[in-house]
Amino acid sequence: MYQEAIKKYVEQHGHQRIRLKAVLFDMDGVLFNSMPYHAKAWNKTMSQFGFNLSEEEAYLHEGRTGAGTINIVSQRERGHDATEEEIQRIYQAKSEEFNRYPEAERMPGALEVLLKIKATGLTAMVVTGSGQRSLLDRLNHHFPNIFQKELMVTAFDVKYGKPNPEPYLMALQKGDFLPHEAIVIENAPLGVEAGAAAGIFTIAVNTGPMPDHVLTDAGANLLFPSMPAFNEAWENLYAILQQS
Repeated sequence: MYQEAIKKYVEQHGHQRIRLKAVLFDMDGVLFNSMPYHAKAWNKTMSQFGFNLSEEEAYLHEGRTGAGTINIVSQRERGHDATEEEIQRIYQAKSEEFNRYPEAERMPGALEVLLKIKATGLTAMVVTGSGQRSLLDRLNHHFPNIFQKELMVTAFDVKYGKPNPEPYLMALQKGDFLPHEAIVIENAPLGVEAGAAAGIFTIAVNTGPMPDHVLTDAGANLLFPSMPAFNEAWENLYAILQQS
């Protein structure tokens, strides 16, 4: 299965092989089990403002800007975008609701696979739409000595969020990598779209409630049902990548 996916990718992009040097990780839903809280916060807040956004749908918008999510629902239910004032009030309320929840726990399997990746000498990078100022401190607390500040891509580094490829193209630029020298680990369809659009071999881990086909339809080259499953498969997958 792995060989077929890799062969299809290299042929599609005109590469001889994947010369793996870096692994690019999304954060929410991949490194931290934070998406249930985001989904609940979106659902409750949008309801308070008279909109309908289910927890399940919130997963489909993961990686999109807050304004983008609000406007999709506003267009659907009112036929027009929300005003800047509405966007500010709704997103502020959503952020306050999210902050009422406990801090999200580390995703099972994430630290284990990151330690394996570091041991092989590969570079691990975070590519997130988050703009948390304390992001590096949080990552260093849960994943000590794995990530470097200069090799992170956050909301402050890009103009366009996922599904635009800019975040992953920025990661390649920061690390001085070519697309076929990296792989992407994502859990959201918009993130998968972004990784694929950047020309990078993209692996989806389905840590949410969506059907698998949503992630494969978005362009995932490989799919795992969880981060523990990805961790268990890593040695085999890495060996095949080295041989490809």
